Amino acid sequence: MKRSTGILDGIRILDLSRMLSGPYATMMLADHGAEVIKIEEKNGDSSRRSGPFRKDDKNQEWAGYFVSLNRQKKSICLDLKNEIDKEFFKNLVKNVDILLENFRPGVMQRLGLSFYELKKLNPQLVYGSITGFGLKEFGESPYSNWPSYDVVAQAMGGLISLTGFDEKNVVKVGPGVADIFSGALMSFGLLAALTKAKKTGVGQLVEVSMYDAIVSMCERAIYQFDLTNNIPKPDGNGHPLLAPFGIYKALDGFIAIGIVEDTYWHILKKIISDKNLLNDKKYGTISLRAKNRHSLNESLNKWTITYKKSDLIKMLGGKIPFGPVNNAYEIFNDVHTQKRETVVEIDHFQPGKKPWRVAANPVKFLGYKFKLARPPMLGEHNSYYFSKQKEHNEDITIQSKIYSSGSCSCFINFVGVSEQKYLIACNSFKWLEGKSFYLICLIDSFQKDLLDTLIDKEIKFVFVEKNNSERIKHLSTSPNSIDKNIGESDTFIGAHVKIQEFEKELMLSAKIKI
Repeated sequence: MKRSTGILDGIRILDLSRMLSGPYATMMLADHGAEVIKIEEKNGDSSRRSGPFRKDDKNQEWAGYFVSLNRQKKSICLDLKNEIDKEFFKNLVKNVDILLENFRPGVMQRLGLSFYELKKLNPQLVYGSITGFGLKEFGESPYSNWPSYDVVAQAMGGLISLTGFDEKNVVKVGPGVADIFSGALMSFGLLAALTKAKKTGVGQLVEVSMYDAIVSMCERAIYQFDLTNNIPKPDGNGHPLLAPFGIYKALDGFIAIGIVEDTYWHILKKIISDKNLLNDKKYGTISLRAKNRHSLNESLNKWTITYKKSDLIKMLGGKIPFGPVNNAYEIFNDVHTQKRETVVEIDHFQPGKKPWRVAANPVKFLGYKFKLARPPMLGEHNSYYFSKQKEHNEDITIQSKIYSSGSCSCFINFVGVSEQKYLIACNSFKWLEGKSFYLICLIDSFQKDLLDTLIDKEIKFVFVEKNNSERIKHLSTSPNSIDKNIGESDTFIGAHVKIQEFEKELMLSAKIKI
């Protein structure tokens, strides 16, 4: 996967986070050149499977959710409960600048991979943690062990109490703002801590609580309550302190107007030319307009609803703080979006396939403009990083070769290998449990216990015994059509075939030398 140089080139990050908050933080950094190594379990980040999928993605391998957040990154599959994989992970930690995770408190400690353990391996390590309610080091919350997602943080942090038209009908904010805002704050925190670590040689523990992040987003409600002792209520489409400031109806949609200064109010009055509205003294000052905002907004709505959005754009655009309410289609087709590359393309991993289109990174640097690389396939970079560790073991070597083959099947020749290597290989196959992947195994007769190993793990495989001409099952000559021969209901397959009749499969499969 070709990478582009950015302003953060040279910074290496281990990303153990999943779903949205953590991946958004590392996406912000990867977009600008940081090397982000995504650590995934054997089934991958659940965002890979959450959709939506393109119609031509028949195997549903590239969810838009995953593609958008994980462009520019690399993927390694590790089982951190496995001691071999854990040792490899620790070796990675020694050579990175930043580690980020968004597990519940205690998960990394139970794995023996807490900040305090890992900083022994890398004293300059910046360790980031995004949780629902924070770490005990910064104040122990009574909710610290509660699982949390975006909607929970929106609710408990006060955002939902301010969203909607009245207290009886509150609504959540559409996008995952608790996740995204927490991720954006974490990207800032990681870079701030890294700046200090580079100067002092001492790492840092950085945390963002999603609850705390939403409270900071709702800062107006905090000082309003403190100063007035009144509980702020949902604002609807308006503003409690300003008017006209909100969303107004058009013939074919909605528009936004935000008047703060008197200068813009006078311009709007001239455009509207409604003497009753313009000359009413109760709208004469900022404070009076705020006090009488309900009647003002009602009067303004009566005017805006008589025009289409395109008409209002011509009348108001550039003259006062104004904008149309755009949907996704309108954003894609807006000249602004096209000129500023607000939506960007990512090449598909298969040549000739239509590229993905995703929201661009809004942070821009003069002199740095580069094309985003595609997201990684699951475990695509195992081989690359395993090869960099001089003292890696046989299990990791075999596993990386299986993952990096890029084929739906692979041929492994076990004939003549030592018993030790053979047993190590059998252990490596745990990574293929439940996957749409087939092993073609050439074995000696004494290695038949491999069959039991694969059956126990429900791994799909083809079993070829050297010098055995008995043909139990015939498969087509293309590994890509093996599914059609097996049937979707099968969880695994064991079969003997003549090796002479299987040569084409062997030619088309990834060959792994043990």
